[in-house]
Amino acid sequence: MIDGKKVVVVFPAYNAAKTLEKTYKELPFDIVDETVLVDDASKDDTAELAERIGINHVIIHDNNRGYGGNQKSCYNKAIELGADIAIMVHPDYQYTPLLVKSICSIIANDVFPVVYASRILGKGALKGGMPWYKYVANRILTLTQNILINQKLSEYHTGYRAFSTKVFDKIDIEKNSDDFVFDNQITAQIFYAGFEIGEVTCPTKYFDDASSINLKRSSIYGLGVLWVSLQYRLKKWGLGSAKIFDLKE
Repeated sequence: MIDGKKVVVVFPAYNAAKTLEKTYKELPFDIVDETVLVDDASKDDTAELAERIGINHVIIHDNNRGYGGNQKSCYNKAIELGADIAIMVHPDYQYTPLLVKSICSIIANDVFPVVYASRILGKGALKGGMPWYKYVANRILTLTQNILINQKLSEYHTGYRAFSTKVFDKIDIEKNSDDFVFDNQITAQIFYAGFEIGEVTCPTKYFDDASSINLKRSSIYGLGVLWVSLQYRLKKWGLGSAKIFDLKE
């Protein structure tokens, strides 16, 4: 726990056997109460390894549900376990778990209800090996999203995120996509519900075993991101009817 708040770390995993243990061992176990790994029908021994190294809860999808579908299972399990703070850590070791304590402290002290670890604040992205075309695309998409959503995040595309579970009492993540655009849908939902998102700078690593999507899927993702932002703006103007922005009662 941290300041009386229960912390649950969730790992959305797919073929993460090569990097999972290294990631897990860097967690600050003095504040982490429970760990959850959701294996999205991996073709390697991710699930077996997770159980062997001591992850508390291992959930296995019989069929690949996608990155968004994986996150839904992660957050639903964290809520079921009574988490006050759910923090997503990618098991591919692209983001360091050493920041978990700092990130959770921000939420536990009611500074922000949601915190993203940004690769763009500072020089973490390019220094860590982010391909230049991904960096440029990230900057263009983020600028467009900030204009449409009227926010000032340094990036919308990080996979290192922490939430006060109170946020899930207002937004309905089940209405979101099961694909990669889930990340941007949940961000838009958070802002639409009136919550703020804090950011901390985060180093990152790009290497062969770190997860990534190809150019075709990246392009589809980029178009999806722009559509979500446009839906948000239309909804704010009273001209849209996107169901993802319907708040829970």
